[in-house]
This record gives sequence, structure tokens and C-alpha cells, in this order.
Amino acid sequence: MNELISKLEREIITEKYQITKKEALALYEAGSSRDLFDAADRIRKSCCSAESSICSIINAKQGNCSENCKYCAQSVYWKTACTTAPMITPQKASELSQHALSGNVTRISLVTAGRTLAGSDFEAGLACFRKIRQDSRGRMAVCASFGIIKPEQLRQLKAAGVSRYHHNLETGENFFPHICTTHTYEERVATIQAAKQEGLEICSGGIIGLGESRSDRIDLALALRRLGVQSVPVNILTPIPGTPFEKNKPLTKDEILRTFSVFRFIMPSQTIRCAAGRKSLGNNGEDVFKCGANALISGDFLTTPGSTNQEDIAMLERLGYMCT
Repeated sequence: MNELISKLEREIITEKYQITKKEALALYEAGSSRDLFDAADRIRKSCCSAESSICSIINAKQGNCSENCKYCAQSVYWKTACTTAPMITPQKASELSQHALSGNVTRISLVTAGRTLAGSDFEAGLACFRKIRQDSRGRMAVCASFGIIKPEQLRQLKAAGVSRYHHNLETGENFFPHICTTHTYEERVATIQAAKQEGLEICSGGIIGLGESRSDRIDLALALRRLGVQSVPVNILTPIPGTPFEKNKPLTKDEILRTFSVFRFIMPSQTIRCAAGRKSLGNNGEDVFKCGANALISGDFLTTPGSTNQEDIAMLERLGYMCT
């Protein structure tokens, strides 16, 4: 076992030590991959419960997005195969949620394209959440992902039954201007802070494989740690034809797994949720749950396919997780 890996693992577990950026960078290079993966898994077992949560998303409003995020098929700036669809109706949202609930999914998020959600679309979103909560008799927890919104809107979401707000930082602060210029990193942080002030839990993570450095990824994880984010979705870029990142070189599997492991060292007790791109790892992404990740997003994503609830639950239970 590499001395640095062993030392940091011990200090994190026994002393609640928070590793530094320098130490996180060193972990990427330290020892064999297997040593790093196994240590991250032991940290997860020591600092997290054995439970794993299964959540799904609903593409509630698609396309025609005003923002120029270079990875996204839904931006009006890029010519992709993505079509547009209006705001989902409460009835349809409830039907999709009931289907997810029948597959043992207990948390669902409505995700909309665009910088923000306002006006009649926002009112429709509130109605969707009320309908989902009513029809599921409170068994389905609901999350919102409506972009950069105001404190008053966050209060309305909470009153409608929303318990968690999703808003990714996407990458480290220094690299953010390379992926988007129509809004700022600071606006994303402010949205997260506003949601926390309104008493909502936070789901926030990012995407790896955008062309960022290891240092940028660590900056992202450290920011999420500082913000006290409960759920951290980590997406692996699926290059979309027509976007500026369509020819990005894929990260190696080892690099992806090392990243999840380093994130676990940085965030020992937080939920690290493997999200889009998991299928690229092979075997339904099983290896990522042996090196730090402890939750996932099941079902399809916004513009890319995912996996079935049944195969995801079976995989996690086989690995010793209790699905909730």
C-alpha cells in the first residue's frame, strides 16, 4: 500500500481530516490504481451508510436553451439533432413518476432547459410537483432543476413539496469560462447558496471529460465540499455531434475511476452519484461503485439513454448496498 494513500485514508476515517488540493493532486499519481480504489471504498464504507439511493430525472422542458454551454445538445448556439418540447403537464409528470415509483425509484427530479424557468412554465412546474406528491401519497421525493432562479421561487418550490434543488457547478471555477460565457460560475454558486438559505437540500456536481485538468476537477470537488452539498452527481461527457465538444478525446477508464476515488477522499461522507456516461465504463459502470461512488441516476438522461431501474438495483444489491 502506498504510504500517502494509507496515511490519508487513516486520517480521514479516524480524525475527520479534510485533505488539501496538493494532497488530492498527489493521490492521482500515488501507488497503484487498485490501492487507490480500495482505499476510497474503505473510506466510503466507514464514512457513509450502506444505503444507496436510486433517483431518476424527467426531461420537463427540452431544447431552445439560451445558454452556450459547449457540451449541451439543447443550446440554440449549436446545430444538433435535439428537438424542442414545451413544459410538461402535471398529468404527464405524475404518470412518469408513478412508473418510476413502480420500479422502486423513490426520488425524481424535473429538469428544464434554459437559463431559468419563469412565468406560466414555472407555475406549471409547481403544479407538477403538487400532483406528483399527491398521486404518490408522499412516497416520491421530488427535486427541481430549473436553472438560476430567485429566492421567492425557491420558497414556492419548497411549499409545493420540493425537498432538494439541483444545480451543477459543472467544473472548477478557473475552467468554467471555457465551457460557458452566457452566465457565470458565481451565479451558479449564488443559486446554490440561495437554495440552502431556503432550507432545501442541494444536489450539485459536474462533468468530467470536458477538456479540464485534474486540478480543475479537484477545484470542483473542493467547492462542493465547501458548499456542503449533500448529493454530488458526476457525469462522464458523452460527446454530442454538433456541439463544440463533439470530438473531445474520451477519458480512460482508469482516469475516470481515479477521479471518483479522489472525490471520495475529498468528500468522505457525501453521496457521490454516478450519472450520465456510466455505460461507457462497461458492465453498467459496476466498477465505479467499488472505488468511491455510492449512488446513481437510473433510467434515461436528458438527451442520452441510460439503464433500467431493475438492472441498477440488482447491481447495487449484488455489491452489498441497500437500495432506498
